[in-house]
Amino acid sequence: MSNKIIVVGGGAAGMMTAIVAKRNGADVSLLERNDRVGKKLLATGNGRCNYTNLNANIHNYHGLNNKFAIHALSELNVDKTINFFEELGITPTEEENGKVYPLSFQSSSMLDVLRYELDYSKVDLITNAFVSEIEKKKNFIVKLKDGRVFEANKVILATGGMAMPVSGSDGNGYSIVKRLGHSVTDVFPGLVQLKLEGSIFKQGNGVKFIGTAGIYDRNKLIMEDKGDILFTDYGISGPPILQISRKAIEMINKGVDIELRISIIHSQTSDELYKYLINRFEIMHDKTIEKGLIGLINKKLILPVLKTLNIDKSINIKELSSSQIEKISRLLTSWSFKIIGNKGWGQAQITAGGVNTDEVDEYTMESKLVEGLYIVGELLDIDGDCGGFNLQWAWSSGYVAGINASR
Repeated sequence: MSNKIIVVGGGAAGMMTAIVAKRNGADVSLLERNDRVGKKLLATGNGRCNYTNLNANIHNYHGLNNKFAIHALSELNVDKTINFFEELGITPTEEENGKVYPLSFQSSSMLDVLRYELDYSKVDLITNAFVSEIEKKKNFIVKLKDGRVFEANKVILATGGMAMPVSGSDGNGYSIVKRLGHSVTDVFPGLVQLKLEGSIFKQGNGVKFIGTAGIYDRNKLIMEDKGDILFTDYGISGPPILQISRKAIEMINKGVDIELRISIIHSQTSDELYKYLINRFEIMHDKTIEKGLIGLINKKLILPVLKTLNIDKSINIKELSSSQIEKISRLLTSWSFKIIGNKGWGQAQITAGGVNTDEVDEYTMESKLVEGLYIVGELLDIDGDCGGFNLQWAWSSGYVAGINASR
């Protein structure tokens, strides 16, 4: 048998692996469980595909040993990734915070050029191919759910994790890799909306504002991010929430009693806002407090704020005590919530945790336990921040595996 490679999974990492290995002279078959490749890729970046980030460095990556990612991210770095896709036809454009998109702002453009390259390279693409079991004998025996069997010298697992199971990432890869002797760390949803305790969310549902969101452990700030925040009927969403969600869920899973603090007004400190409110309320002392907050914060938040502080909405501003005004200023600059859950795998953008990286060679992506088995992408215990970092990991790990498996 020539160097026959089977890639399991036709997502971002799998397609990159297959293209690179085929270009390097291997005989490559790509098995995809769906009726077409790249289903999850189409959903990235709200359908616009934020495919890398100019600011990418190792601090954007997480896992029990995030340094595992250093070599792959340097082998196919951001510049090389942009060049790779430019050669396929993707003109890059930079948006805020270093995010890079195709100039067409269509995820379908990324998928189209990758599918064309798979076809042009003559990768044997087999869809509707659900892999149920892999055995290592002299060669690898890859068994499908429908009874078909394939044989290969090497296998590259690119099945993804558990995020967005509708795309095919339902954790099947973990079952396969465990039967081959690997261990998997605790996995949990990352880059996901958070459910909060309280009864104010139905009233505030749909309110969007620019603010900061931070997680605290006994008044110590653990992580913070700023941007568009959205109150929902279950709690809270928006890019800053997704960004801090991984750390929040990790800490909750460890039993840490953390607190989420949101600043609706982030341009002033609590003391500065207090002084401003004293002056503001002197001008409108005959209004009720409900009317007095119009124009300062979103109207839909006024009653939830007053309810949280136990202040009667119909009280006249002139009757407010200084301590009540101080409470308002504190809440608007640091509103505390208890996190009681998250929106789960169906809404999560990534999987945190995965195959233990101690069992994989960081320079080749080859298993240290099973010769000829390679593991890439989200299946590994490496995940990135929101903003193109996870796709960069998919490209980089897939590239390294493709190069090394084809040798």
